[in-house]
Amino acid sequence: MFAARGIAISLSVFVMVYCALSLVIACGWRRLWVGAQRRSIRRAASMLFALRMLPFMMAALITAALTVPSFLVLEPRAIDEPVGGVSLALGACGLILGVAGILNATMALRKASRAVAEWARGAKAVESVGSVPVLTISTASPAMIATGILRPRILDSGAARQQLSGAELQASLNHELAHVRRGDNLKKLLMRIVAFPGMSGLEAAWLERTEMAADDAAVATTRDALDLAAALIKLSRMLPEAGAADLTAAFVHGPASAVHARVERLLEWSEEHGVAAGKHSQRYGLRCGIAATIVGIAVVVLTYNQLLVQVHAATEWLVR
Repeated sequence: MFAARGIAISLSVFVMVYCALSLVIACGWRRLWVGAQRRSIRRAASMLFALRMLPFMMAALITAALTVPSFLVLEPRAIDEPVGGVSLALGACGLILGVAGILNATMALRKASRAVAEWARGAKAVESVGSVPVLTISTASPAMIATGILRPRILDSGAARQQLSGAELQASLNHELAHVRRGDNLKKLLMRIVAFPGMSGLEAAWLERTEMAADDAAVATTRDALDLAAALIKLSRMLPEAGAADLTAAFVHGPASAVHARVERLLEWSEEHGVAAGKHSQRYGLRCGIAATIVGIAVVVLTYNQLLVQVHAATEWLVR
């Protein structure tokens, strides 16, 4: 019974923190986003992903670092106390959320695997970009796409290669390579695991900024930016990316307005602005991350015992 109470309380705390934070972020992320839009695209994309994963990470951290230790240390083992109805109901909700997330991710993986297997049937390996193999597929759609998580590949169609010049093709491949290096397909899988109602707007904003961040990573000069813009225009006129799976990164992605915005950014790109923004973003992000980590660790270390007592007192009603 002691173990059952511990599991029920842990799941209850997890689901309460997870749902509460998810609701707050689903309702308020746009207010935070107004200020974040003044920052670099890469940093904005990272912030949106962090916001999307924050409810799960905080719920898991609070459960593992506070709820479980407080129960193991302060809960008497000799008392044969039944599990309360509230705790059982919340624990069941936690199990349902976990199972639903795993099923959602499994279905997305299966859909992506079937789509990639169909596209790659009869594909020919032509080159590699940054150790990532590039395969040319026989179908016209998708024109270019990054697939896979553990073993990533870039697929491009023969039709796309015919449309693009050598420089445009290389810029497009560099864009897809940026998706691979940033682990964007893995991030999409994590979002499927933590699916929650009302998060579609945040996820769409993240997808848009992720494409722009990959554009920025693919260019180093004004010439590169113009080549990538030309590739976007040419490939957007081809067949639409029909059937593109969730866990893939298509070169031409989203509505025409999103593609138009990417082209405009690339046409306005300047080498001096790109280098300065990248360096500033890295320095600022590193400093903020180090400062936040030090402050968080210090607060937890200084108040840990008191936190355990307070958490145990707060969870006592769950077993009643």
